Amino acid sequence: MATVTGTSGVVKIKLDSDSGGTVAQVGEVRSFTFDETSDTIESTVMGNTSRNYKGGLKDATLSLECFWDQADSQQLLLDSGALIDFEISPSGTGSGSKKYSGEGVVTSKSLNNTTDGLVEATFAVQVSNGVTEGAH
Repeated sequence: MATVTGTSGVVKIKLDSDSGGTVAQVGEVRSFTFDETSDTIESTVMGNTSRNYKGGLKDATLSLECFWDQADSQQLLLDSGALIDFEISPSGTGSGSKKYSGEGVVTSKSLNNTTDGLVEATFAVQVSNGVTEGAH
């Protein structure tokens, strides 16, 4: 099994309303987390000796941690309530690298400012309509 380091990861976004545009890279990303879950539906019937389950609806969220860059046009798109399209590439954008794409609504934006560090920004996205897995 091949492992990869996180230094190659890429996050790209665009406003969902920009139908002619393409996703562009978000600058100063320090980390991102993509979580996908599935509901379980119990399907046990009389006579079964163990509980049975089926997969249900999927749900996903995306969170980004960045150094705040007020000149980065992509960070500026990430306002609470914004509808975005996204593409995340955990191992970079080289040929054959995995990518996950979808759309969602920005649910939160947080700026953290300390006297002894860089201003940090955290963004959270609730994914809508599922995620597509592909390759570059």
